[in-house]
Amino acid sequence: MGKIKVGVIGGSGLGEELCGRAAGGTAKPRTPFGEPSDRIILTKWGGIEIAILNRHGEGHLIPPSSINYRANIYALKAVGCTHIIASGAVGSLSEEFHARDLVVPDQAIDKTCRRVPTFFDAGLAVHVELAGPFCPVLRKHLVNCAAGVDATVHDGGTYVCMEGPAFSTRAESELHRSWGGDMIGMSCMPEAKLAREAEIAYAMVCLVSDYDCWRPHPAELDKHTLLLEIIGNMKAAAKNAIELIKAAVSRFSEIADTPSPAHNALELAIWSDKKKIDPAVIKKLGLLVEKYLSAR
Repeated sequence: MGKIKVGVIGGSGLGEELCGRAAGGTAKPRTPFGEPSDRIILTKWGGIEIAILNRHGEGHLIPPSSINYRANIYALKAVGCTHIIASGAVGSLSEEFHARDLVVPDQAIDKTCRRVPTFFDAGLAVHVELAGPFCPVLRKHLVNCAAGVDATVHDGGTYVCMEGPAFSTRAESELHRSWGGDMIGMSCMPEAKLAREAEIAYAMVCLVSDYDCWRPHPAELDKHTLLLEIIGNMKAAAKNAIELIKAAVSRFSEIADTPSPAHNALELAIWSDKKKIDPAVIKKLGLLVEKYLSAR
């Protein structure tokens, strides 16, 4: 394919760390969907251009349900991102996924209900394929780069994305486990869906902070000690996640010429009669549809 640029979205435990370390120019593109969470830092790792975005904004002031996911993904598309590696903290729903482990999920269950899940909510009908919500090429590349990271990195798992901001009840946690969920978080969706609509290859590195409430915490830990333990887990996982993401970016030449299914996601997804789509709609959507539609 052509020029590669990797977007890196930093979530809880990693956004501030990534942005604090990075040096380079910045951009904050205007989008038809409003303002992105923060400025985008433009720099290079291992000769590969990257664009770093802090999902929750400076100071972690934007809660999951209030994030402008559409503006974030559009902005990364506008600066030329062809791939996105996202991160986020999760609670474990599986005995096998321990605190401080990293997980590269391959499936997701979307339980969100307050977020706009598509760019195409008016003026045309677009139905992207999402059986595999994460790019298989990029996902496998992350797993292949895990050997040099001082952490257990799990290949695959089902991410349950809840609305939040409160955490699950114990009954909900047990329900999510019965569904086959392996981890639970608040940021995977609609981010992955929007990346697919924007024809950007998307994969995640998840940072396990603790077991979700299905597994009781040790009785001897008071809530303050427990919080400190969770924060410590997130910091340790964040350090390892950064190493994994940097390794994946520095070795990007290994997959640079491998097509991702995401890069042609709209080819068969536009169901509307193209002759009847309002040119104003096409103009608003801009770079999302310019490959397939032109404003007459």
